[in-house]
Amino acid sequence: MKRREALKYLSVTPLAGGIVATTAKAAAPEAIAAARARGLVEELGIRSFINAAGTYTAMTASLMQPEVIQAIQTSSRKFVMLDEVQDKVGEKIAAICHSEAAMVTAGCWSALVLGTAGVLTGTDQEKIAQLPDVSNLEKNEVILQKGHNHGYIHALTNTGIKPVVVETSAELERAVNSKTALMYFLNESTMHGKILHEEWLAVAKKHGIPTIIDIAADIPPVENLWKYNDMGFDLVCISGGKALKGPQSAGLLLGRKDLIAAARLNAPPRGGNIGRGMKVNKEEILGMYVALEKYVNTDHEAEWKEWEKRVATIESAVKQVAGVSTQVTVPPIANHTPTLTITWDNRVKITNRDLSEKLRNGNPSIEVMRNGDGVNLTVFMLEPGEAEIVANRLHEEFSAAV
Repeated sequence: MKRREALKYLSVTPLAGGIVATTAKAAAPEAIAAARARGLVEELGIRSFINAAGTYTAMTASLMQPEVIQAIQTSSRKFVMLDEVQDKVGEKIAAICHSEAAMVTAGCWSALVLGTAGVLTGTDQEKIAQLPDVSNLEKNEVILQKGHNHGYIHALTNTGIKPVVVETSAELERAVNSKTALMYFLNESTMHGKILHEEWLAVAKKHGIPTIIDIAADIPPVENLWKYNDMGFDLVCISGGKALKGPQSAGLLLGRKDLIAAARLNAPPRGGNIGRGMKVNKEEILGMYVALEKYVNTDHEAEWKEWEKRVATIESAVKQVAGVSTQVTVPPIANHTPTLTITWDNRVKITNRDLSEKLRNGNPSIEVMRNGDGVNLTVFMLEPGEAEIVANRLHEEFSAAV
């Protein structure tokens, strides 16, 4: 499970010389201390839990790193122009990710919407104002594969663009016409389609059609941050609040300079456009940059070894109970981290639903994912010491059910 060292492209100007650092002088220490002291989760009686499930939106994805929180706090104390923040941060993110340009969006979904809108409208203000009405646009169709035709296509159709579904290479060639504006690739569904990246891109380039790829949860590995830009996709969309541990409501849109410029015209702070509600504040933009910077400079090999150690801790504990079996796998694309599947035979008198409920209602509360008759656990969202807690709780519940 080796992770390659971050490449020389990761050598970017440190944050200490950027916008966030200059705003730190304006921070009110007493206000920040007071905000930290007030535990609203406890005050409001909101259940918190150990996350052994993964970076699911409903579970508030990931926890932001201290550096990200600091960037958010310090930048909140100064007024700046939002476009300038996007300009400066976009330059830094683009350099890290090998793209011509970049912007921070309101999640990966927003990146898909804005990227598609930019392709449809360019910088034409009349076209920008009319979306999602695409009836008089010369190009208003997007081609995608049948195996990639999931709910996320709604992000693109929010712009009014019409999906054209194909399955084979021959169908793809026949589908291309004068109305084709875009070709969409859902990376996590790569193996469910019959056309792989290289062929998809070759057809698009042959006909001069822009391409967009959704790699929302496909990091790690870190190399994926630039892999698809290097491969030739015109737009790349990433979730910022999963493994990158940025603000959950943030994402990244990477790609061609002209298309990013057009996407930004379809987004705040401008109004009268389809993206007006997809507002990203200065704190999220700067926090997302800090999260990305920290992630690419992480020792990913050491991180992977730590994940394997956590999995082994849990696996060792549950296998002490007769009838319990385990399997460790790594999803090939999305959520590419060690995953522990736990199953058990009829010697263990508990269903996976009852087990997950007991873990959820225990103290501390723990979230796992049910899978068939067993449960799945991931460990990359665990905090130090939590793997041992999860291991002990699972051992307790399985032992009590024998």
